[in-house]
Amino acid sequence: MEIQIQEYTRFERARIVGARALQISMGAPVLIQDYEKSGADPLYIALEEFRRGVVPITVKRE
Repeated sequence: MEIQIQEYTRFERARIVGARALQISMGAPVLIQDYEKSGADPLYIALEEFRRGVVPITVKRE
């Protein structure tokens, strides 16, 4: 099985970042180290996690 880098649509990106921001705001552990400079804004943290590729959410397309 080949691992490929997945390109997300704008709707998928919005759903992933929004779901991750909600998780963070509800107390989920943050997966990046230097998030303190953001003022601990869950949306900023989720966007940064998405940009770095460490968001633990996948998209299943059928």
